[in-house]
Amino acid sequence: GFFQSYAVEVVIKDASNATCLYARWMMRFLIKYETNSSDYKNVTLNLPSEVTHNGSVCGSDTEAALLAIQFGEGHSWSVNFTKTNETYQGDFVTFTYNTNDAAVFPDAKRKGPITIVAKDDMHPVQLNSVFVCHNIDSFEAENVTQIYWNATVQAFVQNGTIGKKESRCRADTPTVPPTIANVTSVPATTLSPAPTTSPSPVENPDTGNYSLKSGNKTCLLATVGLQLNISQDKPLLININPKTTSADGTCGNTTATLRLNDGNSTLISF
Repeated sequence: GFFQSYAVEVVIKDASNATCLYARWMMRFLIKYETNSSDYKNVTLNLPSEVTHNGSVCGSDTEAALLAIQFGEGHSWSVNFTKTNETYQGDFVTFTYNTNDAAVFPDAKRKGPITIVAKDDMHPVQLNSVFVCHNIDSFEAENVTQIYWNATVQAFVQNGTIGKKESRCRADTPTVPPTIANVTSVPATTLSPAPTTSPSPVENPDTGNYSLKSGNKTCLLATVGLQLNISQDKPLLININPKTTSADGTCGNTTATLRLNDGNSTLISF
């Protein structure tokens, strides 16, 4: 389960010994890596009970704050924060895992540190407020899924005192139940059946050409039109537009992965 990882708490202080950056959270990493036999394995990298936070920076009006930790056999993770006159927010998340750690990555084909950089989706938070997210949040980038939960973060702490006002993530915000309108009874003779309407037809999706390269050689080609049929309260059809869709992925000797991103929060992986 997710909650078997250790919680991390980091308190960064400035030259006057006042707290300038505080964070407490839990996280783990799901990593897909290639072995010497050219197949792929999935492993889970959890945080150990002890981490270091070398290189963390308080930040200022002109310098980004940096929360950085190091753990295990050469693994590290960091996020930098930028601020305006009224808010702060996460900017980029950088994760480095070391495949020389044979206990986690047995028989890894590629040896050494591998770094993943991704955009942080943290929304702007008012200065002197604490960002809180208890629910699980995750994102995927370059064969790594980063998973976070029970997070409490405040960058650019003012006067060395952690703020009391909380800014919750979207996952923690309860949904508002729909308002029920007042219903007035009317005689049955005044009611008439509602006209039936046929659903609007959805056009066929445009065909896109997607490709991957390994070095200078093309290793995967796909010519395909894609339409998603999503089952919700009402069926929802979505056409993937090749003009706004980007492709990436990996090619191995026996497996290949094609990932499509339509730029509207729809990710498809083959």
